[in-house]
Amino acid sequence: MIESLHIEDLGVIEEADLPLSRGLTALTGETGAGKTMVLTSLGLLLGQRAETTIVRTGAERSLVEGAFLVDPDSRAAARAIEAGGDLDDDLLLASRTVPFSGRSRAYLGGRSVPASVLSEVGGRLVSVHGQADQLRLRSAAAQRAALDSLGGPDHAALCRRYSQAYQERRKVAQELQEWQASAQARATEVAQLRTWLEALEEIDPRNGEDRDLTAEAERLDHAEDLRRAATVARTALSGEESATGQEPDVVSLIAHAHRSLITESDRDPVLAELAARTQRLGIDAADIAAELGGYLSSLSADPARLAQVQDRRGELARACREIGGPQVQLADVDALLAWGERAAARLAELDGPQDTTTVLAERLAAADGALADVGNELSRARRLLAEQLEQAVTAELEGLEMKGARLVVSLERLDEPGPTGVENVALELVSHPGAPALPLGKGASGGELSRIMLALEVVLADAAASARPSTHTRTLVFDEIDAGVGGRAAREIGRRLARLARHHQVIVVTHLAQVAAWADTHLVVRKETVGDSGAEPPTPQPTELSASGPASASRGVSNESRQSVRKSGPGRTRTQVLVVEGQERERELARMLSGHEDSQAAVRHAAELLQEAVVGQSGP
Repeated sequence: MIESLHIEDLGVIEEADLPLSRGLTALTGETGAGKTMVLTSLGLLLGQRAETTIVRTGAERSLVEGAFLVDPDSRAAARAIEAGGDLDDDLLLASRTVPFSGRSRAYLGGRSVPASVLSEVGGRLVSVHGQADQLRLRSAAAQRAALDSLGGPDHAALCRRYSQAYQERRKVAQELQEWQASAQARATEVAQLRTWLEALEEIDPRNGEDRDLTAEAERLDHAEDLRRAATVARTALSGEESATGQEPDVVSLIAHAHRSLITESDRDPVLAELAARTQRLGIDAADIAAELGGYLSSLSADPARLAQVQDRRGELARACREIGGPQVQLADVDALLAWGERAAARLAELDGPQDTTTVLAERLAAADGALADVGNELSRARRLLAEQLEQAVTAELEGLEMKGARLVVSLERLDEPGPTGVENVALELVSHPGAPALPLGKGASGGELSRIMLALEVVLADAAASARPSTHTRTLVFDEIDAGVGGRAAREIGRRLARLARHHQVIVVTHLAQVAAWADTHLVVRKETVGDSGAEPPTPQPTELSASGPASASRGVSNESRQSVRKSGPGRTRTQVLVVEGQERERELARMLSGHEDSQAAVRHAAELLQEAVVGQSGP
């Protein structure tokens, strides 16, 4: 609820502090006095767009401050904290400044925030009902929400279950649709994979084959150079086979050294060790010479074999370039074989025994069944709520002097389940017995819409209070909800507003004394022109909402705003917001009744209205 509201330099309002009661607050005043500016100030705190034209003439900026009592565990409080704001226990401060030129600024919980954050938080705390809001009542979404809100937390949980089932069904249907739509792409991919794998199978490469072929090609291409090097080395080690032994070779020299050492090895262990090492050296030299001989025997400069090797290398290189397509880069044969393994697995996935279409179709059928079950459950619940809402609202309409009128809740089955249910919800009005049920936009006038909306709020408030009582009430603002009605109907509207105020904070802007008489707090918006002396008018003054008034102790107004009401210059018009009580309230109601606040008959009538409201408030 809103604990207090402080306004500076907004339109014709110079400065005002509004204490708002927990129950019903009535805001009255002459047409053009500035009641709209009070609602504009509230709209600014709720994040509405700010126009620089609202700044009072001669002022640098307009300022609106408000104090909200919120449940610390509510989503509104959580959003404020998320935005960086702070709560003082259960008190949340909000403010908005609109400069004469430049951008407006919004503050929440002591932190600068975008105006959209004020809208998010305020939307959870305050509901404004005016002529434009009555148009919202005509929308299918608003009517469905009104019906569902009657069901309390259990019905809300059922609505969430349906929404989850709908989203799951939609997700599976989309997967199946995408799978079916990509059938041609999958067929093309399967054909391409098969072509590439067949080519790979025909080539039949081996791991490391490209490296082996490269090495063989290098040998074949330089066979004579390799033969010459091996021959020289072999001759140096063991001599030519055809030689007569005239030229020494390594093997012979090592053998000679070994024989020289071995004859004296028994006399000195050092020579014995060296003799053994020399013997091993001779064996290694002989082995190397023998292997060189074998190498020379296998080495051939075969042009035909070289051509075969080069052809095979080219074939493998083309396979690495072409198989897999241009988007796949294969560096060597090992990478080509690894790609082949992945391609075979992908082909098995696309063309294997598992039928993805069948699996998705089965999942969709299961999702359809689950959605149908929860949808039917939701429909049954809505039919029961529809009967309850029809009876309750029709009874309220009877009390609001719409005798014979009744509300009809139409539940029309949809061809396909929708995101919010399997039926359309429409609120219709039978204006009198025998008349057809027409949509609210066609079957109800502005005054009737006002009363229907009030009846709905009363019924829903009673249901919400019984389902989940709360010490932190929501604020409902009614802007001239009594437009187009009068007499007994107006009195019944006041009675319903007072009843609604048992569960919510209610603020009503009204021109009817029959409505204002039911208020717990009565605020009057009064416009006046300051005289040449700048003094206040000599008429008796009601309680003034300034620093010295009742709002001065409010927690919701900053110290900077705690200044006395500034005096306007001579000849300037200003608006004040005043609390009226006792005789002053009777005089205000008399003015609303007859246009003459000093009319004794009107004053007596006003007193009767106040007494009637007191008696009515004490009733059940």
